[in-house]
Order: sequence, then structure tokens, then C-alpha cells
Amino acid sequence: MASCSGRSYLLYFISRIYLTYITLFQSIAFPLLSSSTMSTPLHPWWKSATVYQIYPASFLDANGDGTGDLAGIIAKLDYLKNLGVDVIWLSPIYRSPLADMGYDISDYEDIDSRYGTLEDWDRLLEGAHTRGMKLMMDLVVNHTSDEHAWSTASKSSKTDPKRDWYIWRPGKVIDEKELPPQSINSKSISHI
Repeated sequence: MASCSGRSYLLYFISRIYLTYITLFQSIAFPLLSSSTMSTPLHPWWKSATVYQIYPASFLDANGDGTGDLAGIIAKLDYLKNLGVDVIWLSPIYRSPLADMGYDISDYEDIDSRYGTLEDWDRLLEGAHTRGMKLMMDLVVNHTSDEHAWSTASKSSKTDPKRDWYIWRPGKVIDEKELPPQSINSKSISHI
């Protein structure tokens, strides 16, 4: 990993987390499934699967509003299957203010209206499964949008039960000007 950029290292680090999660899941869940519901051990499908990641906003716009959507992905399911895709990895489509390309999720239980509805998602899942493909949702568990209900509650009061769900630090004062505790111009993160 010598001479890689901060972004490359971050992507490498995230991929290692996913692999660790999948390995952990396999070691815990697969033996339970194979001993209770299967007569033979499960083949780890993810070791040989062809995974195609889709960032929905730039994939296919089915309704003509200028943003790709779930209906556009559904329209291309046969094409993806013919490419040899086994798993569709869908970048975040949850409700979001889009300050971080959709990774700043404000509601994990709803689809952002830019992409469609929960019913569209159900059709996508059914369509993928009908064609023998899996659908993997990108899950962002290490942060939320500042508009998420947990974040709003956490910052509402120092005594709120969700206060310790986030890390709060006072800003710095430089030249009598209060600065945020961390900003994109911070020297501590300028190498990224």
C-alpha cells in the first residue's frame, strides 16, 4: 500500500471491512443454516459471484426527470443478467439530503423519492430474484445525515438518551473566531 492516496486507502479499508463482515457472517450463519435447514454445507456464493455496482442517480432515468431511478434499473435487469451479473450492489437509495452522494442517510426505512418508492424496490427485488440474481444494498452504519431523527435528537440536548450515539466536541477558537471541531480545511485531515 505504499504511495497510495488517502481516498485509495479509505476504499481499501472499507473493502476489508466488507470482507471481514462477510467472513464473519459465513462463519456464524452458514453453519447454523446448514445444520438446521440444509443437508449439505452452503457454497459461499460471494467467492465466485460477479457483482455489478450501480449508482442509481447516473444509471438510467426511466421517468425523464434527469436522475436515474429504480424503474430504470428494473428496465435493464435482462441486460444485466445477460452480462453475467450474479449480484447487483445498489449504492444508497435511502432518503437523504444528498450532501454526501446519498451516503448521508436521513431515513433508513424509506426510499428517496428521487429514485422511486418502496413498491418500486419490491419490484426490483422480485425482478432480480426471478432472474436468479441477488440484490445487495449498500449499508452505511458508521454515520447518518444531520437530518436523521437520531442526530436531531442527539444534538437537541446534552441529556437526550441518544446524546452519546454521536461524538460531540466543542469548536476551536482561532483569532477570536470560533471554528468547527473538524473541517475540510483542518490540518489533521488535509492529506486526504
